[in-house]
Amino acid sequence: MKLEVYTDLEKSMSKAIDSLRGDFASIRAGRANPAMLDRINVDYYGTPTPIKQIASITAPEPRLITIQSYDPSAIKDIEKAILKSDLGVNPSNDGKIIRIVIPQLTEERRKDLTKVVRKTAEESKVVIRNERRAANDKLKKMEKDSELTEDQLRVALDEVQKITDKFIKTIDDMTEQKEEDIMEV
Repeated sequence: MKLEVYTDLEKSMSKAIDSLRGDFASIRAGRANPAMLDRINVDYYGTPTPIKQIASITAPEPRLITIQSYDPSAIKDIEKAILKSDLGVNPSNDGKIIRIVIPQLTEERRKDLTKVVRKTAEESKVVIRNERRAANDKLKKMEKDSELTEDQLRVALDEVQKITDKFIKTIDDMTEQKEEDIMEV
């Protein structure tokens, strides 16, 4: 039963890490990255649709993203969605392919992005801590229901803390790496 608590805890914390990884991928560093467009939805025949479902997205050069729509009539809608987004880029459209040149980040924009990275990381840490609290509550309930002794509870709580520390460190490492990517000129 205790092991089930640990595996559930690790699964839910891993989901938080995966979510953070996705969030970080969509935060723009100095290089072109197709994942930057993952959060952008296009109004495709009245349905909000992710760009990657209706177009091929590539980064042929470090500062260039190209988007080739599977449906040529959707090019204008894709371009509008990118312009409306918070990416701060200007797509150019030749009728077949949309090109997005990724400008150099200014020092001020880099600092703003590192703040966004830290805030996103902190939100993930809150999720991790909430998962820890839920696991601790389960263990305390098990002790109350006489499924665990006091000593077993203490050991189990220590184990939950070790798991939590491991995931918090992972978040810290990912945050540090992302900040380095952003600050790299």
